Amino acid sequence: MDQTTQLAHREENAVAHGTDDKKVPSVTLAPAVDIVEDASGVTLWADLPGVSRDNLQVSFNDGTLHIDAEAAVPTPSGLRVQHVEVRHPHFARAFSLGPDLDATQIGAQLQDGVLKLSIPRREEARPRRIEVSAG
Repeated sequence: MDQTTQLAHREENAVAHGTDDKKVPSVTLAPAVDIVEDASGVTLWADLPGVSRDNLQVSFNDGTLHIDAEAAVPTPSGLRVQHVEVRHPHFARAFSLGPDLDATQIGAQLQDGVLKLSIPRREEARPRRIEVSAG
């Protein structure tokens, strides 16, 4: 497995207790991702629950696609928190893109906590059918 896809993981016994944000350690989680590849390119879906568009950054640098997000999990007023594992989860993941993908044309949509990235294949890298004439 490519090392960049394992940017961060949650320790099995990572639990934080407390009611104060200062007592709850910051945890970086690798979001679950589904990737589908076809002749036109690659589509990537990343689960980012609680993430708004304002707290999401998608960037491409040196052949690597980066997803960086912060979730806001509000506590309703009048409730006292008894147990907190992750108060403000931070999501991070990175993917190496092959040279046949066109990073200048990446499309991104965030809906209901799911980020959809569409990465088209470069025109010259797309499969095409060649007509053969009878000679």
